[in-house]
Amino acid sequence: MAWEVDAWVWGGLVLGRLAERWSWTKTAKGEPMTRQAVSSDQAPAALGPYSQAIVAGGFVFCSGTAGIDPATGTAGDGIEAQTEQALQNLAAVLEAAGASMADLVKVTIFYADVDDFARLNEVYARHMPDPPPARSAPANVKLPRGLLISIDAIAVLPAAAG
Repeated sequence: MAWEVDAWVWGGLVLGRLAERWSWTKTAKGEPMTRQAVSSDQAPAALGPYSQAIVAGGFVFCSGTAGIDPATGTAGDGIEAQTEQALQNLAAVLEAAGASMADLVKVTIFYADVDDFARLNEVYARHMPDPPPARSAPANVKLPRGLLISIDAIAVLPAAAG
């Protein structure tokens, strides 16, 4: 039917334009998209074979940041302190990538105790832009080193957003 063809053509044009706009797989010259590692000494160093963040295709993909103080290497006491520190660490990594908390589009919060949700959410809300990013928050996650929270995120680079 004609409407099916029109919808397919329209959908293909939209997806084609989006792929072109965001350079999901190739640069403007048709070259493979590059990935650039990002790190900040204002956030804890990666503890394994991963980067604090990767910039690719106009986005910043941030690894999970825990509530560890980068100066001391220790985690704060309680969910509020660890959430605050994790968000400060995330902000530092975003800044090193040329973005900020205002550029967040997706956040995932992994936390150890579902009963901590209201307290971590209160701290989280103080750091988020308006409108806040999309978010997932799986609870009862066993984190390494007795940590209570880990937050990963995706942000759009300001230059790519325009």
